[in-house]
Amino acid sequence: MKVVVFCISLAAFFQSTQLAQPQQKDGADSEERVYELNDDIKPPRITHQVNPDYSSIRGIRVKGSVEVALVVSSQGAPKDPRVVQSLDPEVDRCAVDAIRKWRFSPAQKDGKPVAVKLTIEMQFHSM
Repeated sequence: MKVVVFCISLAAFFQSTQLAQPQQKDGADSEERVYELNDDIKPPRITHQVNPDYSSIRGIRVKGSVEVALVVSSQGAPKDPRVVQSLDPEVDRCAVDAIRKWRFSPAQKDGKPVAVKLTIEMQFHSM
């Protein structure tokens, strides 16, 4: 897919196999355990993907990738996206803003939806 002067390809890189600390659900008093992906957990799948909006960026040519760490909740919503590998502050912001709008089918553990940590890498190639 081509957007303005960037060619974007996406790849998800999943982290190690230990349990993470429980995190609080947005707007709820209860906590949701967040897992690291492992062989016992079926990973989430993207069901709705929004492309980054570059309309406010002019004249930036970049080549490389932005890595965004996040939690995919048991409801399939992205939570707490943050840049772990930066490319350019404006490009980073566009990547995070887009990922906030994504939706996933949640990860599954023992047939039940669970929250998991993952990292998404967006690669950018100047044209």
